[in-house]
Amino acid sequence: MTGTAWAGDTVLAAATPVVVPDTLAQRLQPCTACHGAEGRASREGYLPRIAGKPAAYLHQQLLNFRDGRRSNATMAELLAHQSDAYLRETAGHFASLDLPHNAPPAAPANPALMARGQTLALQGDAARRIPACVECHGQALAGTLPAVPGLLGLPRDYLIGQLGAWQTGSRRAIAPDCMAQIARRLAPEDASAVAAWLSARPVPPGHRAGPPPPGPAPLPCGSVSVPRP
Repeated sequence: MTGTAWAGDTVLAAATPVVVPDTLAQRLQPCTACHGAEGRASREGYLPRIAGKPAAYLHQQLLNFRDGRRSNATMAELLAHQSDAYLRETAGHFASLDLPHNAPPAAPANPALMARGQTLALQGDAARRIPACVECHGQALAGTLPAVPGLLGLPRDYLIGQLGAWQTGSRRAIAPDCMAQIARRLAPEDASAVAAWLSARPVPPGHRAGPPPPGPAPLPCGSVSVPRP
C-alpha cells in the first residue's frame, strides 16, 4: 500500500466521530467507577454506598453537587451539564437496587467511645440540643421516605467527613439546613464517637427506608418535603 493511501486512512480515521451509546448502562459508568459495582462501595473506604438509598435523597444530592451546595470538584464536573430528568433517572436506578451489605469492619477497641456514639445515635444529648439520629433516620437507622438516608453500612471516615463538611459549610442542603445545625453542636470527639458506632453496626437483610416517624421533627428541615403523620 502506498504512503498516500496510509495518509488518507489516517485522516479518515481522525475525522470519523466516536459514537458513544446513549444508554443508562453507559451513563452509570462514571458512578460505579468510584462508588463500586452496582453502587455498593466498600465499607472500608471513604466513598459511600449509594445502592438502595431513597430516590429523592439521591436526586437531591446530585442537584446539590451540580448546583454548588456540596463541594466536590469531580462530582461538580460530572454533573455540570446534566438535566434534572437525567439526574432523576440515575437516582431512581440506584434507589431500586436491593443488594446485600458486607460485614462491618471491627469496632474500635474503645468502649467509652462506642458507648458515647450509641447514646448520641439512640438518645441524643438534650443538654446540647442534639437530637438522636433515630428521630429522623428511623428507629432502625434505615432512613425514612421520601428523602432521609439510612446511616448503616457507611464507612467511618465518610461519616466523620460529612459531619465536618456540614460544620465548615462545604456541605449544605436546602434551607433550613437541619443537619448543619446539628453538626455544629457536636464536639469533635462526639462526631468521632457517633461515626464509629454507626459504621460498626451490621446491616440486617431487608434494610430499607420506611415511613417517617410519627410526631413533629426535632428541627425544621428543608430537604424533607413531606410532613410527618
